[in-house]
Parts: sequence; structure tokens; C-alpha cells
Amino acid sequence: MILVTGGTGLVGAHLLLYLVENKEKNIRAIYRNSKQIQKTKQLFNYYSKLYLFSKIEWMEADILNIPALEIAFQEIDYVYHCAGFISFNPEDESQLRKINIKGTANIVNFCIDKNIKKLCHVSSIAALGNLAPNEAIISEASEWNPEALHSDYAISKYGAEMEVWRGYQEGLQVVIVNPGVIFGPIPSYKTWNQGSNKFILSVKKGIPFYTIGSSGYVAVTDVAKIMIQLMESEINGERFILISENITYKEIIFKIAEKIASKKPKVEAKSWMLNLAWRLDGLISFVFRTKRKISKQDAVSLLNCDLISNEKIIKYLNYNFVSIDGYLDEIIPSYKKSH
Repeated sequence: MILVTGGTGLVGAHLLLYLVENKEKNIRAIYRNSKQIQKTKQLFNYYSKLYLFSKIEWMEADILNIPALEIAFQEIDYVYHCAGFISFNPEDESQLRKINIKGTANIVNFCIDKNIKKLCHVSSIAALGNLAPNEAIISEASEWNPEALHSDYAISKYGAEMEVWRGYQEGLQVVIVNPGVIFGPIPSYKTWNQGSNKFILSVKKGIPFYTIGSSGYVAVTDVAKIMIQLMESEINGERFILISENITYKEIIFKIAEKIASKKPKVEAKSWMLNLAWRLDGLISFVFRTKRKISKQDAVSLLNCDLISNEKIIKYLNYNFVSIDGYLDEIIPSYKKSH
């Protein structure tokens, strides 16, 4: 039997769809709030595969709840760990460490204790290493520099990977994937207004500035398909960057704005503007007790132009990623309809 954590998230929901569509093995997914299951059900309906939804065995469990996990891991052979917490708000540091690091440690411990055959862990490009003086592009081999500026989210995902590698050293078969910014359809505005979906909706509302920084982007369908291929392969003890291409923030914002007929930003946010913005935002947050909108790490990442390599996964699986431009054409109608 296969266990999927985070089955109500964008990656987990697509993973469940492909698993039940192509596998004979039983699929179990855990959830924290039964209302969140509706998101996955809507996604199945979006792909006209609602008839497959009943094949999933749903079980209430939290990755921080040991007794619940004890029950969830019964008769399990393979585990896809997609659950995690995403936030770039400095105030969420404690929750990030608890869910992403401690929660992953719990999953790894159960995998070892229950003799799980293989674990696939979903990390992030945020957990990748930093460019060394002799490097031109970030890869899986780039080393993490603890002295460099990292967001709390990045630190928590890096810590989660360390837990997975601990499991590997204790004999557990593992693979780790590091997706870039993940794009996917939005079957319902109310239930899927999060992550990259929230980014597209922000462009629709109007973003006043753009930057010349860049990041790696990938379609959620590619992420789910690659995860399954890696789990079914003999590959063990490896991590893989999953991006289709590197795109500047200006280019991706302009692409999305064109496709949804929204206004393009006209002003480039310079370094001094972003440095001023995160300081003012910090002051406003402190005085009025509001949530941070931009942190120092955000400002740095928006100007970061480091390129990220996807050569390893292409080499190992001979995989062809879908183009981001073409995939946006495919999913943008779902945004227009839901909004």
C-alpha cells in the first residue's frame, strides 16, 4: 500500500490522481481537516476523473501526531511525503521548524520502524546550496553555506532534508525532489488561492513593480510524474532539482499579465527600493502588529539572478519538461473561470 502525506495540496493532489489512475496498489492519504479533502476532489473533477476519487482511502492524521501516524502506517510499503508548511513570514519560524523538520523526522522514523521500502520526500529549490566561487550554476552538488542569508522556510526545508539523509544512513531507501516555483490549475478560487496560484491571482489584481531577479519554474504535472518514476526506479540516495526553465520575475509577470489580460507593471524595483521596503514593512508590522508583507530575505531573493540546473533529472530519466509558456496557456483558463 502507498501512503501520501499532503494529499490536499497541489502536488499531493496531482500525485494521488496519477497514482489511482495508473496503479493497482491501494492508496492511502492522510488529512488534518476533512474540509480540505474537497480541494483534491475538485481537482479530480477538473480533469474529468472524479470517478477515480473513491479509490483513495482517506485517514485523519497529522505528521506531528505520533498515535495517528502509527495507525496510518499500518500495511504501508511506500511513502510520498508531500506535506509541509510554506511561509516567508519571519513570525512563522517556530511553526516552520515544527512542521517541516520535526514532522519530516516523524515520517522518517516511522519509515525506518515499519521497514518501508522507499520514501520520496518533496523539498524545494529553497533548500539548495549556494554558488561557490568556481560555480556558474546551482546544482544538486552545490554546498549549503550556513553563513549565507537564508529564509526561515529555506532553513526548515534544508533541515527536513537532513532528516531524510539520516534515514538513508540508517538503511532507508530515499529520493528527494527539489521543485522550483510550481504552477498548476486552480479549480476553485476559494480553495486553491495559495502558493503559485496566489502569485497568478496577484498579477491579475495588478503588481506595480517587477525585478530583474530570476527563479526556476515547473508544472505540477511534471513534478508528480517524476516522483512516481523515481519511486518505481532503482534510484536510491539521490536528490533531483525539478525545474523546466529559469525565468526572470519580469518575464514571468509579463507573460502571465498578457495571458490574463492584466496590466503589466511599469516600474523596476531597484535594490535601494526593496531595502527600504522591507525596513518600512518591518516597522509597520512592529507598530501595528500586522503580518509582514516583505522581509529582508524576500528582498534579496527578488534580486537573485543565480541560475539553477535541471541536467541531473534529465540525465537520469531522459525526461522532457513541458514549457512554462505552453503550460500557462493550458491552465490560465481555469483561473479565469474560477475567478
